Amino acid sequence: MLIRKARIGDSGDIAVHAMLAMEEIVYYFTGKRDWEEGILFLKYMAEQDSNQYSWQNCWVVDNRGMIEAVAIVYDGAALASLRSPVVEEVRRRYNRDIYPEDETEAGEWYIDCIAVNPAVQGKGTGSLLLQFLIDEYALKSRITLGLLVDTDNPAARRLYLKLGFKQVGEKTLAGKKMEHLRYFP
Repeated sequence: MLIRKARIGDSGDIAVHAMLAMEEIVYYFTGKRDWEEGILFLKYMAEQDSNQYSWQNCWVVDNRGMIEAVAIVYDGAALASLRSPVVEEVRRRYNRDIYPEDETEAGEWYIDCIAVNPAVQGKGTGSLLLQFLIDEYALKSRITLGLLVDTDNPAARRLYLKLGFKQVGEKTLAGKKMEHLRYFP
């Protein structure tokens, strides 16, 4: 098992994994409750450069060529410039104007999404990926990591707290109340 930076050829896997983690948010973006359409949208965004869902911002867990997990991570200070192409693509593709709330901010590198293939969930892959991100960003580079956790997902919250994340507040994203957690170096 190898944790590596994503490549553009991983975009299909990135899209499927991101959809697992962000289904309701993607439906908010597209205006459609359509799983396949959501994956097509995310795959397109993952294939592009310089947006929040770009392959450039992804880490993958690669187990002999099979992507088992994905994490999308970027500098919170860059949210506006990374989100702009997403909002523009939603406008172009779906004729929708969306105004998502700011989910991150300067001063943290944001784990926008982390998702594990359901076939390997419960085997420690997600914890391994999170620990890698903590090591890579917080411990080696002395960078604060941030993430949002859905208040309806207590298992994920417990995992984040167990790994050392601390609650620093609450945010709303796509109309949903979330807890804002950070891991401080």
